[in-house]
Amino acid sequence: MAELLQQVRVIDPGFGTDQIADVLIADGEIRAIAPHISDISPDTKIRDCRGLVLGPGLVDLYSHSGEPGYEERETLLSFLQAAAAGGFTRVSILPDTSPFIDNPALVAQLQNKGGEMGEKEKINLSPPTSPLPLLQVWGAITLDVAGKQMTEFAELANAGVVGFSDGLPWENLALVRRVLEYLQPLGKPVAFWPSDRQLTANGVIREGPEAIRLGLPPIPASAETAAIASLLELVTATSTPVHIMRVSTSRSVELIASAKAAGLPITASTTWMHLLLDTKAIKSYHTSLHLDPPLGNPSDVAGLRAGVRAGIVDAIAIDHAPYTYEEKVQAFAEAPPGAIGLELALPLLWQYLVETGEFTALELWGALSTRPAECLGQKVSAIATEITASNAPDQPAELTLFDPQQIWKVERKNLYTLSSNTPWLGQQLKGRVVQTWC
Repeated sequence: MAELLQQVRVIDPGFGTDQIADVLIADGEIRAIAPHISDISPDTKIRDCRGLVLGPGLVDLYSHSGEPGYEERETLLSFLQAAAAGGFTRVSILPDTSPFIDNPALVAQLQNKGGEMGEKEKINLSPPTSPLPLLQVWGAITLDVAGKQMTEFAELANAGVVGFSDGLPWENLALVRRVLEYLQPLGKPVAFWPSDRQLTANGVIREGPEAIRLGLPPIPASAETAAIASLLELVTATSTPVHIMRVSTSRSVELIASAKAAGLPITASTTWMHLLLDTKAIKSYHTSLHLDPPLGNPSDVAGLRAGVRAGIVDAIAIDHAPYTYEEKVQAFAEAPPGAIGLELALPLLWQYLVETGEFTALELWGALSTRPAECLGQKVSAIATEITASNAPDQPAELTLFDPQQIWKVERKNLYTLSSNTPWLGQQLKGRVVQTWC
């Protein structure tokens, strides 16, 4: 069935365009884009989309699925439903499940299950239904959480992993160098989380005035920057492209900027919560603000935002980390680090970065869609500046429709994820996804 989205705000980071247009979608393809479209079939569904935003589907670089092993936190179905509700058309899960995703059989099992759900399941965000996103799987670098023996990279690559990452800090730099040497010919992304665990020790908050005021054990910025510097030296020696995960300090942005200027083949990402909140928020001792890496100081947040806008930090990741109520109801330092985010990231980032004028809509949307896809060596179909029915190419509709003015309350009953570990629980938000196509 064809549908005409009338006078929708079309954002396309690929073309750098932000315009009001009519968009005709039929049979999973964009058939026409023009200032006004009147030549349509009688059975075309017409939707008034004034005030709504249409952009390429959002892409999440890395998040955590409870399944397999921790289904009480999140099942694969609830994970994909939450991603669809958040506007994502592609999501990639990290291998730190139980068992660890370190063999082709488990990769195939998860991909097949995700594919079957994608064919059968849809969600109702508004009267139109939305499909579940494409599930992608990161293959583990090492055989288990001990991180001492490499997996069979070629077998995992042939099984279709999106790339390689443990999603955990390394413990052995010599192993990291060997990994870079072995992975170079495979042409798959490899992502590392630089964090020196000896410098981190038992810290739970970024070192600075708030750490002293709140009486929590601190983590110095050098725990991250020293690890990044070491990784950059190995990239220099091997020339293997690397993605740097979970960048959280302004000094890290400076190191990455220098490395890119020198021509090193690196990309980088920060997480959405590190762009929104700093250590001052932790005065509530809300355990969903216990993150790893921790929230930065105000100067870190400013540096990260500038880094994303400049493209030094290529992408914004969600790093969705669901935990049960019982796991999070502990003292701040004892609770496991992490928070949910798939359904909250776009509304909150839009509200606090775009509506305040700090980011343009194109800058934010690109960091959530086209640029994370590029970090994975992929592309999200661009929305051409103008297509008419006479010159329409085969352009797949991988799209997200967003209402930046819709008010809703973050409550257990309003979330698709099984967990509710977020500091925004019980609060009203402005902005919600209306529909996705993928």
